[in-house]
Amino acid sequence: MPVGAPAPDLEARDVTGQSVRLSDVRGHAAVVYFYPKDETPGCTHEACAFRDAFRRYEAKKITIFGVSRDSYDSHKQFRLHYSIPFPLVADEDGSVDRAYGVPNTLGMSKRVTFLIGADGKVARVWPDVDPAIHADEVLAAAGP
Repeated sequence: MPVGAPAPDLEARDVTGQSVRLSDVRGHAAVVYFYPKDETPGCTHEACAFRDAFRRYEAKKITIFGVSRDSYDSHKQFRLHYSIPFPLVADEDGSVDRAYGVPNTLGMSKRVTFLIGADGKVARVWPDVDPAIHADEVLAAAGP
């Protein structure tokens, strides 16, 4: 999905189980990051990096959405295991992958991140992600 395109809406569950939609946070920036699988080393590292930077994202009023093909139950366990404070999208049928044009292999999303502007449009895309530095990289790109 190119920069400037309207970001497709998506729905996730927060840590309390409540539904959160991308459209609910319009007027503020958001991060939509796709990752292959809960509880795998790279994905855990990436999620924990976003977790560790979460307060800085909150200070900028930026909502984070993690997206993978895992189930809601898998996401729930993953969030509990690592104290992940942001919502995760259970994209079991791959419809969110397809809407964002994210490739998948063997039923797993490729690691891609989208920064969504306050206007609901894609502001930046990271097609190749290094989980070790990515959370800070995205936060810096979001501006002041």
